[in-house]
Amino acid sequence: MTHKTHYETVSKAIEELRKQGFTTDFNLEENAIVCNVGKFGANELDVVDVYRYEGDSDPGDEAAVYAIKSSNGLRGILVTGYGASSENTSSEMLRKLTKANRE
Repeated sequence: MTHKTHYETVSKAIEELRKQGFTTDFNLEENAIVCNVGKFGANELDVVDVYRYEGDSDPGDEAAVYAIKSSNGLRGILVTGYGASSENTSSEMLRKLTKANRE
């Protein structure tokens, strides 16, 4: 995965990704990424790009912005805490997101 650019803030990343057609808001559930039109398992998603942000002084300000494309072509954005609590997330989904964070 190659970053085209790195945006200064989370809000700027979201704004620019929306301009590129990533218009759906995705949310993380236990074993899926969900949106207003359905649920997608880890095998139904492709992480196109990821941007990481760290707070100046508070580790709680860490975030990751994922540009995601689903198997049916739906493109959207998932924003999570970078060191987000993983207790309710399936191991398969965590592997998918963690792998994207490392690339």
